[in-house]
Amino acid sequence: RVFLRAINQYADMLNKKFLDQTNFELQLWNNYFHLAVAFLTQESLQLENFSSAKRAKILNKYGDMRRQIGFEIRDMWYNLGQHKIKFIPEMVGPILEMTLIPETELRKATIPIFFDMMQCEFHSTRSFQMFENEIITKLDHEVEGGRGDEQYKVLFDKILLEHCRKHKYLAKSGETFVKLVVRLMERLLDYRTIMHDENKENRMSCTVNVL
Repeated sequence: RVFLRAINQYADMLNKKFLDQTNFELQLWNNYFHLAVAFLTQESLQLENFSSAKRAKILNKYGDMRRQIGFEIRDMWYNLGQHKIKFIPEMVGPILEMTLIPETELRKATIPIFFDMMQCEFHSTRSFQMFENEIITKLDHEVEGGRGDEQYKVLFDKILLEHCRKHKYLAKSGETFVKLVVRLMERLLDYRTIMHDENKENRMSCTVNVL
């Protein structure tokens, strides 16, 4: 809780003193995002790993601090305005880590950041190739490391498709991208499940699908 308060004070200072065009400090903002995501993903806050009694006790006393800091990270991202492009593709991995936390409201609030990144890169370069490459690479790493599940796949699909279909220029390419990532996620989740299967044919089939 003390760390959360400190991070929020840091965020206030960034917004007040280091956001406008003349005083913008890329390194400070970068540090903020990495610090906040490290706080959110730390072992001691992953409530789903605790017994129901311990989880209830923590929620009763402190609430889910992951949700609190996650909403703050989302707001800080949107505050960046024209500076956002400076954080693509570097921030794709940390944001992905945050969205993979198995907390539904946090996921719903933060997955739309991906669409914002796509839109931002598209306005700058007329494509979102850097974003696409980065999320595919990082997703592979995260799912192999045990993160991600069926619910995440469904939410990712639903939220991003809704956003893409409303956008004049990103409707077609955005939908193709979402379908590609969802298909990849399916393959990676299958692969992770079968990793410990004794049947070599099953393992090989899943490997071929991923490739």
